Amino acid sequence: MNQVFREEKKFLINVEEYMRKSRQLEQVLLQDEHNGDQGYMIRSLYFDSLYDEDYFDKLAGIETRRKIRLRCYDPESSYAMLEMKQKQGSSQLKRSLKVSREDAMRLIDADYSPLLKYPDPFAQECFALMHCKCYRPKTIVQYDRKAFVARENKTRITFDHNIVSTESNLDLFSQHLNMNPVLDAFDVVLEVKFNGFLLEYIKRLLNSIDKSELSVSKYCLARQNAYQTSL
Repeated sequence: MNQVFREEKKFLINVEEYMRKSRQLEQVLLQDEHNGDQGYMIRSLYFDSLYDEDYFDKLAGIETRRKIRLRCYDPESSYAMLEMKQKQGSSQLKRSLKVSREDAMRLIDADYSPLLKYPDPFAQECFALMHCKCYRPKTIVQYDRKAFVARENKTRITFDHNIVSTESNLDLFSQHLNMNPVLDAFDVVLEVKFNGFLLEYIKRLLNSIDKSELSVSKYCLARQNAYQTSL
């Protein structure tokens, strides 16, 4: 089980700003090893309780809340990451567990019993929570990410674009998902993740960006689209 505790800030910027700052960051930060010209793909299947408690807790601004998801980086992957993000104010704890493709498929079918064979207590915690609160798959969110890393302070800066989602097919490993845009094609989500404090030279660089702070998650944006469509 991997565990990361950090602070996180999100902003909405445009494509032009993304391209400009991406070129600047290439000069001062390390690129994520998976970066290509346009970054790398991330696909996440989000789970929520029977009454969408996690979704509505986020919309209501509840101080302590969580998200549970399965994540992969390639539909052909032999595994997925089961992740739980717990947030309190600006601080965030993310825990993740690598599960086999076969076990991930059973989780997608709302069979959480495969988690009981993993020795990590985090697996048992997820089983108890998802089973008792009747968690079910709700939506898939996919996007391209370009990431930069600073060795100091475990700082990570990411740009997420081409953000799309679907609720019509919840097969995380499908090659044929019918996706819908979550944001305008010219919008990019900038995320800044760091421990304790943000380094001054990174802070100055980010302060020069014309940006607006984003208060909702990609999961909530995707679910909002579906809720509005159903009205």
